[in-house]
Amino acid sequence: MSRGGCARVAGAVQVLLVGVAGGSGSGKTTIARSIVESLPSHHVSAIEHDAYYKDQSHLSYDERTRTNYDHPDSLDNELFVEHLLQLKSGRAVERPRYDFSKHLREEATTRIEPNPVIVVEGILVLALEAIRNVLDVKLFVDTDPDIRLMRRIRRDIDQRGRTFAQIRQQYYESVRPMHMAFVEPSKRHADLIIPEGGHNRVAREMILAHLQKFVRDLPTPPATPLLDE
Repeated sequence: MSRGGCARVAGAVQVLLVGVAGGSGSGKTTIARSIVESLPSHHVSAIEHDAYYKDQSHLSYDERTRTNYDHPDSLDNELFVEHLLQLKSGRAVERPRYDFSKHLREEATTRIEPNPVIVVEGILVLALEAIRNVLDVKLFVDTDPDIRLMRRIRRDIDQRGRTFAQIRQQYYESVRPMHMAFVEPSKRHADLIIPEGGHNRVAREMILAHLQKFVRDLPTPPATPLLDE
């Protein structure tokens, strides 16, 4: 393995794992999306840590709503790391799908290809050593708490079918305490801290320029020889 943890894929292409962390509502999804949109589709993939919440189909809906989903133990981190290592070694993975309105893992999966740049997004991807050690580039999106909270309220109502009362209860019981315990301290592991997330044009353009250069510098696979008929 080369310096920086870039693995060879089929002897030709390097894989760079780019971790994007930050509090809920910080704008890390905006940063992750901007990376994906700035690169050719065959050169980039994205994988989200929150797709790996543990299956809780054995619990009732009420029991599932009381789970602390902001604690590392709520996630299948062993499977997540296994999938990151498989991607780094050039093998595609079947990423789980998660229904946030029902708090259940779905039966269907999503295939993630081992493209040269893999964006790894999640609030805890820098907090957990096993995940952090696999990443080649570590970014932390740092946004003020009031802005993060307003974004989370809008997202959870619009996209996840939550009521305001549910959001408020979850925020005080788990989101804020877990942010202070795990997410906020993890920014010391970042290679780059991005204030205000996707609105930070200078930081965003620096990151995109670095990754675009990485893709441009990839070795060209040898041409496949034509066979005589």
